[in-house]
Amino acid sequence: MSSEKSHSKGIRIAVDGYSSTGKSTLARELAQALSYRYIDTGAMYRAVTYWALKQGLFKEGHLDEAKLIAELALISLDFSEAKANQAPHILVNGQDVEREIRGAEVAGKVSLVARVSAVRKYLVAQQKEIAAKGKVVMDGRDIASVVIPDAELKIFMTADPEIRAQRRFEELEGKGQSQPMKEVRENLAARDLLDTTRADSPLIQVEDALVLDNTKISREAQLAKALEWAKERGA
Repeated sequence: MSSEKSHSKGIRIAVDGYSSTGKSTLARELAQALSYRYIDTGAMYRAVTYWALKQGLFKEGHLDEAKLIAELALISLDFSEAKANQAPHILVNGQDVEREIRGAEVAGKVSLVARVSAVRKYLVAQQKEIAAKGKVVMDGRDIASVVIPDAELKIFMTADPEIRAQRRFEELEGKGQSQPMKEVRENLAARDLLDTTRADSPLIQVEDALVLDNTKISREAQLAKALEWAKERGA
Protein backbone atom coordinates (compact mmCIF):
# COMPACT_ATOMS: atom_id res chain seq x y z
CA MET A 1 0.00 0.00 0.00
CA SER A 2 1.43 3.37 -0.96
CA SER A 3 1.80 6.08 1.65
CA GLU A 4 -0.67 8.26 -0.30
CA LYS A 5 -3.30 5.51 -0.27
CA SER A 6 -2.60 4.77 3.38
CA HIS A 7 -3.01 8.43 4.30
CA SER A 8 -6.30 8.82 2.45
CA LYS A 9 -7.80 5.66 3.89
CA GLY A 10 -6.21 5.75 7.31
CA ILE A 11 -4.02 2.96 8.59
CA ARG A 12 -4.95 -0.56 9.61
CA ILE A 13 -3.95 -1.66 13.09
CA ALA A 14 -3.63 -5.33 14.08
CA VAL A 15 -3.65 -6.22 17.78
CA ASP A 16 -2.77 -9.84 18.58
CA GLY A 17 -1.89 -11.64 21.79
CA TYR A 18 -2.85 -14.10 24.46
CA SER A 19 -6.25 -14.16 26.15
CA SER A 20 -6.78 -11.81 29.10
CA THR A 21 -3.95 -9.49 28.10
CA GLY A 22 -6.35 -6.63 27.52
CA LYS A 23 -6.34 -6.79 23.71
CA SER A 24 -9.97 -5.79 23.38
CA THR A 25 -9.66 -2.96 25.89
CA LEU A 26 -6.64 -1.46 24.16
CA ALA A 27 -8.04 -1.94 20.66
CA ARG A 28 -11.39 -0.41 21.62
CA GLU A 29 -9.81 2.61 23.32
CA LEU A 30 -7.34 3.08 20.48
CA ALA A 31 -10.15 3.00 17.92
CA GLN A 32 -12.13 5.56 19.92
CA ALA A 33 -9.12 7.86 20.22
CA LEU A 34 -8.49 7.70 16.47
CA SER A 35 -12.17 7.69 15.42
CA TYR A 36 -11.53 4.33 13.71
CA ARG A 37 -13.78 1.30 13.49
CA TYR A 38 -13.12 -1.35 16.14
CA ILE A 39 -13.57 -5.04 15.29
CA ASP A 40 -13.29 -7.68 18.02
CA THR A 41 -12.62 -10.81 15.95
CA GLY A 42 -12.60 -12.92 19.11
CA ALA A 43 -16.26 -12.01 19.56
CA MET A 44 -16.94 -13.51 16.13
CA TYR A 45 -15.44 -16.87 17.16
CA ARG A 46 -17.25 -16.68 20.50
CA ALA A 47 -20.50 -16.00 18.67
CA VAL A 48 -20.11 -19.10 16.51
CA THR A 49 -19.28 -21.07 19.67
CA TYR A 50 -22.40 -19.75 21.39
CA TRP A 51 -24.49 -20.74 18.36
CA ALA A 52 -22.93 -24.23 18.35
CA LEU A 53 -23.75 -24.65 22.04
CA LYS A 54 -27.34 -23.58 21.45
CA GLN A 55 -27.63 -26.08 18.62
CA GLY A 56 -26.34 -28.92 20.81
CA LEU A 57 -23.21 -29.46 18.74
CA PHE A 58 -21.08 -30.26 21.79
CA LYS A 59 -21.47 -33.80 23.09
CA GLU A 60 -19.54 -34.69 26.26
CA GLY A 61 -17.15 -31.84 25.55
CA HIS A 62 -16.53 -32.84 21.94
CA LEU A 63 -17.55 -30.63 19.02
CA ASP A 64 -19.44 -32.09 16.07
CA GLU A 65 -17.21 -30.33 13.54
CA ALA A 66 -18.88 -31.84 10.47
CA LYS A 67 -22.31 -30.56 11.46
CA LEU A 68 -20.96 -27.13 12.37
CA ILE A 69 -19.24 -26.82 9.00
CA ALA A 70 -22.39 -27.93 7.20
CA GLU A 71 -24.45 -25.28 9.00
CA LEU A 72 -22.06 -22.30 8.88
CA ALA A 73 -24.19 -20.60 6.24
CA LEU A 74 -27.04 -20.46 8.78
CA ILE A 75 -25.00 -18.15 11.02
CA SER A 76 -25.29 -14.46 10.20
CA LEU A 77 -22.90 -12.21 12.17
CA ASP A 78 -22.98 -8.44 12.46
CA PHE A 79 -21.98 -5.71 14.87
CA SER A 80 -24.26 -3.07 16.38
CA GLU A 81 -23.48 0.61 15.97
CA ALA A 82 -20.84 1.86 18.40
CA LYS A 83 -22.16 4.05 21.21
CA ALA A 84 -20.35 6.51 23.46
CA ASN A 85 -17.87 4.63 25.68
CA GLN A 86 -19.26 1.29 24.51
CA ALA A 87 -17.86 -1.08 21.90
CA PRO A 88 -20.17 -2.48 19.23
CA HIS A 89 -22.05 -5.60 20.34
CA ILE A 90 -21.95 -8.82 18.33
CA LEU A 91 -25.22 -9.96 16.78
CA VAL A 92 -26.01 -13.55 15.83
CA ASN A 93 -28.87 -13.74 13.34
CA GLY A 94 -29.94 -10.30 14.54
CA GLN A 95 -29.84 -11.17 18.27
CA ASP A 96 -27.50 -9.27 20.60
CA VAL A 97 -25.48 -11.98 22.37
CA GLU A 98 -22.66 -9.82 23.73
CA ARG A 99 -23.30 -10.82 27.35
CA GLU A 100 -23.82 -14.49 26.58
CA ILE A 101 -20.54 -14.90 24.66
CA ARG A 102 -18.50 -13.61 27.59
CA GLY A 103 -19.48 -16.41 29.95
CA ALA A 104 -17.25 -19.25 31.16
CA GLU A 105 -19.03 -21.90 29.07
CA VAL A 106 -18.26 -20.16 25.79
CA ALA A 107 -14.74 -19.23 26.95
CA GLY A 108 -14.00 -22.86 27.70
CA LYS A 109 -14.99 -24.07 24.23
CA VAL A 110 -14.12 -21.23 21.84
CA SER A 111 -10.66 -22.60 21.05
CA LEU A 112 -12.26 -25.88 19.91
CA VAL A 113 -14.32 -23.91 17.40
CA ALA A 114 -11.51 -21.55 16.39
CA ARG A 115 -9.24 -24.41 15.37
CA VAL A 116 -11.72 -25.64 12.73
CA SER A 117 -10.26 -24.53 9.40
CA ALA A 118 -13.64 -24.03 7.72
CA VAL A 119 -14.75 -21.73 10.53
CA ARG A 120 -11.54 -19.72 10.29
CA LYS A 121 -11.87 -19.41 6.51
CA TYR A 122 -15.49 -18.29 6.86
CA LEU A 123 -14.70 -15.59 9.43
CA VAL A 124 -11.34 -14.46 8.03
CA ALA A 125 -12.99 -13.69 4.69
CA GLN A 126 -15.39 -11.32 6.49
CA GLN A 127 -12.57 -9.78 8.51
CA LYS A 128 -10.45 -9.13 5.40
CA GLU A 129 -13.37 -7.38 3.75
CA ILE A 130 -13.77 -5.08 6.74
CA ALA A 131 -10.04 -4.37 7.01
CA ALA A 132 -9.77 -3.47 3.31
CA LYS A 133 -11.82 -0.32 3.98
CA GLY A 134 -9.06 1.07 6.21
CA LYS A 135 -9.27 3.11 9.42
CA VAL A 136 -9.74 -0.01 11.50
CA VAL A 137 -8.36 -1.47 14.72
CA MET A 138 -8.83 -5.23 14.76
CA ASP A 139 -7.86 -7.55 17.59
CA GLY A 140 -7.55 -11.31 17.80
CA ARG A 141 -4.93 -14.02 17.49
CA ASP A 142 -4.15 -14.13 13.78
CA ILE A 143 -4.71 -10.56 12.65
CA ALA A 144 -1.12 -9.67 11.75
CA SER A 145 -0.24 -13.16 10.54
CA VAL A 146 -3.34 -13.96 8.45
CA VAL A 147 -6.07 -11.30 8.29
CA ILE A 148 -4.02 -8.17 7.54
CA PRO A 149 -0.38 -9.26 7.19
CA ASP A 150 0.41 -5.91 5.55
CA ALA A 151 -1.14 -3.82 8.35
CA GLU A 152 0.69 -0.54 8.92
CA LEU A 153 0.85 -1.19 12.67
CA LYS A 154 1.06 -4.59 14.36
CA ILE A 155 0.92 -4.87 18.14
CA PHE A 156 1.49 -8.10 20.05
CA MET A 157 0.20 -8.07 23.63
CA THR A 158 1.41 -10.19 26.49
CA ALA A 159 1.44 -10.22 30.29
CA ASP A 160 2.50 -12.44 33.18
CA PRO A 161 0.24 -15.55 33.34
CA GLU A 162 -0.69 -14.94 36.98
CA ILE A 163 -1.71 -11.35 36.21
CA ARG A 164 -3.79 -12.59 33.29
CA ALA A 165 -5.53 -15.14 35.52
CA GLN A 166 -6.29 -12.49 38.12
CA ARG A 167 -7.77 -10.19 35.48
CA ARG A 168 -9.95 -12.96 34.11
CA PHE A 169 -11.06 -13.95 37.61
CA GLU A 170 -12.09 -10.36 38.39
CA GLU A 171 -13.83 -10.00 35.02
CA LEU A 172 -15.96 -13.08 35.67
CA GLU A 173 -16.77 -11.97 39.22
CA GLY A 174 -17.85 -8.58 37.93
CA LYS A 175 -20.30 -10.30 35.61
CA GLY A 176 -21.69 -12.53 38.34
CA GLN A 177 -20.04 -15.59 36.78
CA SER A 178 -17.61 -16.44 39.56
CA GLN A 179 -15.21 -19.31 38.92
CA PRO A 180 -12.51 -20.78 41.23
CA MET A 181 -9.08 -19.28 40.52
CA LYS A 182 -7.67 -22.77 39.89
CA GLU A 183 -10.18 -23.30 37.07
CA VAL A 184 -9.44 -19.87 35.64
CA ARG A 185 -5.71 -20.66 35.51
CA GLU A 186 -6.34 -24.07 33.94
CA ASN A 187 -8.71 -22.58 31.35
CA LEU A 188 -6.18 -19.94 30.32
CA ALA A 189 -3.37 -22.49 30.08
CA ALA A 190 -5.55 -24.79 27.96
CA ARG A 191 -6.54 -21.93 25.65
CA ASP A 192 -2.90 -20.85 25.27
CA LEU A 193 -1.93 -24.39 24.29
CA LEU A 194 -4.73 -24.73 21.75
CA ASP A 195 -4.16 -21.25 20.32
CA THR A 196 -0.41 -21.65 19.85
CA THR A 197 -0.37 -25.25 18.60
CA ARG A 198 -3.39 -25.48 16.28
CA ALA A 199 -2.51 -26.42 12.72
CA ASP A 200 -4.44 -23.57 11.10
CA SER A 201 -3.34 -19.99 11.89
CA PRO A 202 -1.79 -20.50 15.32
CA LEU A 203 -1.16 -17.54 17.60
CA ILE A 204 2.30 -16.21 16.78
CA GLN A 205 4.23 -12.99 17.19
CA VAL A 206 5.14 -11.84 13.68
CA GLU A 207 8.61 -10.41 13.17
CA ASP A 208 7.57 -6.80 12.66
CA ALA A 209 5.10 -6.65 15.55
CA LEU A 210 5.74 -4.25 18.41
CA VAL A 211 5.46 -6.04 21.76
CA LEU A 212 3.36 -4.45 24.49
CA ASP A 213 3.82 -6.21 27.83
CA ASN A 214 1.24 -4.68 30.15
CA THR A 215 2.06 -6.68 33.27
CA LYS A 216 3.15 -3.57 35.13
CA ILE A 217 1.75 -0.61 33.21
CA SER A 218 -1.61 1.13 33.43
CA ARG A 219 -4.33 1.24 30.81
CA GLU A 220 -3.58 4.92 30.29
CA ALA A 221 0.12 4.24 29.71
CA GLN A 222 -0.49 1.42 27.25
CA LEU A 223 -2.98 3.53 25.29
CA ALA A 224 -0.50 6.40 25.15
CA LYS A 225 2.19 4.07 23.80
CA ALA A 226 -0.14 2.57 21.18
CA LEU A 227 -1.27 6.05 20.09
CA GLU A 228 2.34 7.10 19.74
CA TRP A 229 3.04 4.10 17.51
CA ALA A 230 -0.11 4.73 15.45
CA LYS A 231 0.70 8.40 14.83
CA GLU A 232 4.25 7.51 13.83
CA ARG A 233 2.66 5.41 11.07
CA GLY A 234 0.31 8.08 9.80
CA ALA A 235 -2.89 7.54 11.78
